[in-house]
Amino acid sequence: MAEKMFMRVGEVAKALDVSTPYAYKLIRKLNEELKKTGCITISGRIDRRFFYEKFYEPKKSSERTD
Repeated sequence: MAEKMFMRVGEVAKALDVSTPYAYKLIRKLNEELKKTGCITISGRIDRRFFYEKFYEPKKSSERTD
């Protein structure tokens, strides 16, 4: 079975080991970022690929703003 395109809040909370309210907060923040690029977003869901890029792909040193 193919993996679903969007992650729901429960899946985000489980993946990050955070509370459901905090997972909603993260999803809202990520969706705001996606909207700025012109993407259409769905409340309470986040694009799976975008989620994994933001949390699990290391940034190159030239992309860091620390």
